[in-house]
Amino acid sequence: MKLPIYLDNHATTRVDPRVVETMLPFLGEDYGNAASLQHVFGWRAEAAVEIAREEVAAGVGAPDPRDIVFTSGATESDNLAIQGVTPAGGHVVTAATEHPAVLDTCEALAKRGVAVSVLPVDSLGIVDPEQVARAITERTALVSIMAANNEIGVLQPLAEIGRVCRERGVPFHTDAAQAVGKIPLDVEAMGIDLLSISAHKLYGPKGIGALFARRRRSDGRRLQLVPQLHGGGHERGLRSGTLPVPLAVGLGKAVSLCLAEMDAEARRLLGLRSRMLDRLSQSLGGVLLNGHPERRLAGNLNLSFEGIEADALISELKEVAVSAGSACSSAKPETSHVLRALGCDAARTRSSIRIGLGRFTSDEEVEVATDALTARVTAQRERRGKA
Repeated sequence: MKLPIYLDNHATTRVDPRVVETMLPFLGEDYGNAASLQHVFGWRAEAAVEIAREEVAAGVGAPDPRDIVFTSGATESDNLAIQGVTPAGGHVVTAATEHPAVLDTCEALAKRGVAVSVLPVDSLGIVDPEQVARAITERTALVSIMAANNEIGVLQPLAEIGRVCRERGVPFHTDAAQAVGKIPLDVEAMGIDLLSISAHKLYGPKGIGALFARRRRSDGRRLQLVPQLHGGGHERGLRSGTLPVPLAVGLGKAVSLCLAEMDAEARRLLGLRSRMLDRLSQSLGGVLLNGHPERRLAGNLNLSFEGIEADALISELKEVAVSAGSACSSAKPETSHVLRALGCDAARTRSSIRIGLGRFTSDEEVEVATDALTARVTAQRERRGKA
């Protein structure tokens, strides 16, 4: 078994070899530009992109593949959705546990005069749909609530929030970077108008994502989305720039594989997660699970170990790759805004680590990682006890 063991699958995932195989022809002989429609090279590229668009649409239950806009990733998709829908003087409703791609975008809009309501979550990380309803005003241009949290894996009640938004006539956006391919998503049934996707979170390549952008909302009105990039008018004029055909093909294949294997993979990961949590709790004591115990991604564990410092633990844990929170906010010195929003005190927040099990995590790796964690936590507690 190769060390270190990778258990940081919320930060990024290994590209599935089957995805790589699908991409390879478009890195070689099929190198055409999908917008070059005057010759066979362009036709082949365009056909491959449209197949990928259909695969991505199927992954989120979108009936019309034309509603899929390819982007560079979920951060760009979030920006396009939030800034593209919200006018000057408008109002956005979001939640305290959102990814920085949403919170920082809302903060930027607030500096330009947009009103932003940041809703609290309960102690398990859940947004109350009734609070969403109370926050909506006549100025509200968008509600943005993530599907699955990138730190604690908590799944939000999307269908209930979507219902509230439909009743109030407000577009609903969800950052689904951690959810696509992991849980069933249906933009029609859930009342979702905009949904962000990132390939590298679901065993696809880095540098490609998508935004599901419904052209006509459930109330019949057109969704007005202002492009953030201008140029050649690609992607319905919403995202100019030459499409990276190999990456788009990789995203489509990755979504297709996840969709086909979703149920079996969720059961497998849930078994691994339960075994790891049970062993750590029995061996160590003082192990606290952060977030909802059931409404969470099957491969997510966010744990606080009483009496330890997470940064020191991770630096000593040479055998296993885990993290102390979001890779997208690791440059910021403060503790996790997600755990603070749950009401965790400073000691609990500083002692927390994020474990992300994934497609390539084996039973043996979980056993070895659990042993390593147990040994390192025990050693740190002993040192701190003697200090």
